[in-house]
Amino acid sequence: MKLDEVKKLHQKKYRQSLGYFLVEGEHLVLELEKAAAGNPHWQQAELFVTSAYENWVSRWPRHLISHRQMAQLSDTKTPQGILAVVPMPTAAAEASEASEKAIYLHEVQDPGNLGTILRTLAWFGGMRCLLSPGSVDPYNPKVVRSSMGAIFHVPVETEVSADSLVSRYPRTACLDMGGDPISVSSFTDHDCYLFGNEARGVPSEGLSVLNAHRYTIPGAAVVESLNLASAVNMAVYELHRSDS
Repeated sequence: MKLDEVKKLHQKKYRQSLGYFLVEGEHLVLELEKAAAGNPHWQQAELFVTSAYENWVSRWPRHLISHRQMAQLSDTKTPQGILAVVPMPTAAAEASEASEKAIYLHEVQDPGNLGTILRTLAWFGGMRCLLSPGSVDPYNPKVVRSSMGAIFHVPVETEVSADSLVSRYPRTACLDMGGDPISVSSFTDHDCYLFGNEARGVPSEGLSVLNAHRYTIPGAAVVESLNLASAVNMAVYELHRSDS
């Protein structure tokens, strides 16, 4: 890929049209290499490096560029000197396993929230992330960085409408106020768990279509609500704690 095309990958429209996204920094490139060992899709990357990384051993083609050029490609103020150009997944995601559960995020907006959620799903395993239309792009550089490489290990689907869940997940749950506590045994019986937008939650019409069972995370009610990533973290921990 040419340098002027790589520069454009900071914008969603070019990531979609060119079919690539950026992975920047030594830690993330190492995580990408780890994922590539078990997933052929991630084996198609290309590296762009400065002289500090010209001896980096990799399975991927490596392009040596100047520090000035790296600064132009980088999304960070102090580039480390290594980034990868990675093909975006072309399929929705590989077929799910029978034991796999899904987390559905309705119009998640904050890149840091999505990155943190992906880290949680990667840590526990056995889950995929579904994003509704209007959600932040999971291949946004800020999401990729905040995921700390988890995005390479979690199946992610974008533009998933709520009504499409009906045929895929017959048992759906929603995290909402006023539901049963997540500590009840029935919480683990569902296939898909819905979480709403940071500010507005899940639309009531969407819940009625899905006939989703409502659950809540009990608290002291001193503040109005939990951070979205915190709510997902607690729910996923509860799912795995109950299974252990």
